Amino acid sequence: MAYFGGIDIGASTAKLVVTDTTGNIVAKNLQRSGVNYGETAEALLTTCCEKAGIDRNNIMKVISTGYGRGNVDWSDDTMTEIACHGRGAFFHVHGRMTVIDIGAQDSKVIHIDETGKRTGFKMNRKCAAGTGAFIEEVAHKLAIDISDLNDLAEKSTGTVELGSFCTVFAATEVIEKIRAGVPVEDIVYGAFKSVARRIFEMDRIDGCMVLTGGVVAHNPVLAAILGELFSTKAMIVPDAQFTGAFGAALFAAGL
Repeated sequence: MAYFGGIDIGASTAKLVVTDTTGNIVAKNLQRSGVNYGETAEALLTTCCEKAGIDRNNIMKVISTGYGRGNVDWSDDTMTEIACHGRGAFFHVHGRMTVIDIGAQDSKVIHIDETGKRTGFKMNRKCAAGTGAFIEEVAHKLAIDISDLNDLAEKSTGTVELGSFCTVFAATEVIEKIRAGVPVEDIVYGAFKSVARRIFEMDRIDGCMVLTGGVVAHNPVLAAILGELFSTKAMIVPDAQFTGAFGAALFAAGL
């Protein structure tokens, strides 16, 4: 049996997916990217091969993507995150769509036509607004574990606006809200809405709205907020955090 791999070395987290010839995932793994991307990639490959019960020599081709894609010595080729997220999303949702990937350091809005071809994209690089880094900073200032944010946001009953583009100024806003006695759940919801609003300002939605990336995978409340802003339903793809790595594996398999 032949297998194919896709590895996504992000600024925060590294993900590896191994598929068979039909695109079925036989193994996947993730860990913090750390400071040595090459070592992280090697550790992911070893773990995935053990999980799948296969020899690494049975992986016919590997494509790397993400911030550290050039640091994977054993990959056969590299591709952009935009291409890989588009391919990974299209595998699950055939048709015209707009893919929104909210990452740790940047966010992307990717337009895909009915055939799976990318027709355009935009990226958000204005400080950390609209990214996972913004959410992490808010969690830090509130002294809350980031894994608890979604549950808190879903309990919100009030409206809080966080207008700063920069995490530094946003932190100041959060402190002011705390001093004013604003409930923590409302502040957290306001932080998520701030991220969603930055995405809303980036581009339009053409076709269905499909969400990828670890931020939405762990915080589905963002799907509800984005759906409200864009007045359309937002779908989170299966294994959303692995979409980039999965798309890279699909490219490797020629799918």
